[in-house]
Amino acid sequence: MDRMIVSMGDFLKNAGIVGLKYLLEEADAEEDSDYGITEDKQAVWLDREFVGKTDWTDLYFKAFVKRYGSLANYQKILEKIESILDKAKKEEWKSADCKEDLKFINEKLLSNSCQSGFDNIKQKIENPNVYELLKASKLKENMEKEELCRRLQELYEFLKQPLCKETFCMKHIIYNYINRFWDGKSFLNRTYAKEDMREIFDVDFSEPLRQYTVIKEKKAKDICIDCGERMGSSETKKEKLSIAFMKDQADDLSRKRSAFWNCKVDAYLCPMCAFVYSLVSLGFTLVGHTFVFINKNYSVEALWNVNSPYKKLAKDAKQGENESYSSWIARTIVLLLEEKSEELGNIQVITRGTDENSRYTFDIIAKDVLLLLSDEEIQRSLKGLGQYPYVKIGREYWNVYEEVLFNILRYRKQYGILYRLLKMELEKSGNLVKADLVYRIQLRTNLLQRKDDGKNERGEMMNRYTVREKGYELRNTLLKAKGSTEDTCIRGTIYQLLNALSVGNVEHFMEIVMRVYCSTKLQIPNEFIEFLKDRDTFAEFGYAFLLGLQGSHYENMKNKEEK
Repeated sequence: MDRMIVSMGDFLKNAGIVGLKYLLEEADAEEDSDYGITEDKQAVWLDREFVGKTDWTDLYFKAFVKRYGSLANYQKILEKIESILDKAKKEEWKSADCKEDLKFINEKLLSNSCQSGFDNIKQKIENPNVYELLKASKLKENMEKEELCRRLQELYEFLKQPLCKETFCMKHIIYNYINRFWDGKSFLNRTYAKEDMREIFDVDFSEPLRQYTVIKEKKAKDICIDCGERMGSSETKKEKLSIAFMKDQADDLSRKRSAFWNCKVDAYLCPMCAFVYSLVSLGFTLVGHTFVFINKNYSVEALWNVNSPYKKLAKDAKQGENESYSSWIARTIVLLLEEKSEELGNIQVITRGTDENSRYTFDIIAKDVLLLLSDEEIQRSLKGLGQYPYVKIGREYWNVYEEVLFNILRYRKQYGILYRLLKMELEKSGNLVKADLVYRIQLRTNLLQRKDDGKNERGEMMNRYTVREKGYELRNTLLKAKGSTEDTCIRGTIYQLLNALSVGNVEHFMEIVMRVYCSTKLQIPNEFIEFLKDRDTFAEFGYAFLLGLQGSHYENMKNKEEK
């Protein structure tokens, strides 16, 4: 057979297939000639001759540097060197200003992994003495300006060499990104930590794959646990690779054999599947501190389209450290919604943090949630929250945006967030705009979910905002009566109303409202009759009223949003 088949499987296998697509495009492989999709849309085929002659190790390293290089310490080091050299051109430059930058450069370049990488390439690069000098004498802020600039310039030119870039980038990528998915094999085997990364990867993955293209089926005696294809360990001249090299997939099979029949371990991968699994971290998209993969697995094409950061979301590769998983999801939803709405189905989203102790988490984005997130009003409010998502609580930061989006994905109400924000606003936290946006999202969600009732959605929404304006009117009246511009005098009332609202106590809420209104010449809004219908309606009107009582109203919110 002239073709090798890679079928879809679990989410890790599918992520590897997405990574394989990335690799094929980097190789300028020709679709329908070197590779393609099978007729049933459930697998990728690779031309056997193409697989046998391709330098997969070279592709692997270049693809990872291109994908993650901008996030590696290497890039940050270059930027800090450029920054110091630019500052040095100014007359008012002080060497003490670059103390932290120099410390960063020294620490990162002289880490154990970078030193072992340098040892492997020092015979293949120019001016290795630049790095040797750094090892012997670190960069310091008390150096003469001319000497410091000269050494930084030499170091910059040294680092710009292609082999230096690849080596120092890959050392960071291997220990911060790749090993979040697999470990204990190839360059992640501690025994080979000081060996040449390319050579070790070629021995463990690339060469077995090339030899596998010529294995005769009649000589093969073992079966791949993933694809079921026959394989022969003698032909590949390499010990069989167990699925245990993937993190959280199996125990150490060399020690724990009791789970297998007659204690005979057979959970081994063929070279093709093993190589695909090694590409998993290319299939996931890194956003901030979270890897994300959308397992849209009803066809290979759908899988490739929705996980195509190197195409439509290429700009996402370099994001700020504070960007969260939910931020990525919000933008990824745009891709999902490019399809016809009737074709939308439940989507499985898998995440894993960059922390070495993190585990996989699984979420299902249901079709009705996708339709909610496609609503213009909800998208607009989410965008507003996404611009300033954090609220400081003591020394910690609370990501309101992320929690709101997770609530939508998991069918939870936003009232808990509203309660916290409004309670914090009693201390003038400056989060009233966030509270108003959260309220809009919850109200719009409620109205869309009640759409089948045949009611006027716009009318219902305006009805709630009328109550907000009534709350703002009451606020002004009370403050005017007290001769104050500060709402200290009504915070106790707001606090009581918040507590009554949070537990759904309509009677107590209305008792407080009537008592307050009786102290003014204002008439209790007719809309308050709606409070008595059910708990959801009470929450909608109640939080709208409290938003107004705390200072939120149409003109005020409009001006703040424009700013």
